[in-house]
Amino acid sequence: MIDDRTPEIPSLELAFLPIHKLAFGVATGTVSALLVAALTIDALVRGSGDRLPVELLAEFFSGYTVSWQGVLVGAGWAGFAGFVLGWFLAFTRNVVLAMQLVIVRTKAHLAETRGFLDHI
Repeated sequence: MIDDRTPEIPSLELAFLPIHKLAFGVATGTVSALLVAALTIDALVRGSGDRLPVELLAEFFSGYTVSWQGVLVGAGWAGFAGFVLGWFLAFTRNVVLAMQLVIVRTKAHLAETRGFLDHI
């Protein structure tokens, strides 16, 4: 049931709303942390046979090893890196979208003004 006090936003306007940077960063960081933790646990359970070379994450995440402690260290680093990446992507998308909207509005306003000036 929709509250009568809440205005409905048309679906096209929803596409142009800015992304909440903190929420997107937290979501991206959470998914990244869970993914690295799951990959590390998978590597621990499977052993050194048929698996991804997750030990290469140690090149990027200080203190990371393929161990049970590495699950926490890798998840922490991946969560941090995912948060920063998600926040930056949301920020960049919001800035680019705002610039595009300013350009479109300016062109529309100039088109209206040009039509008015042609009649003078």
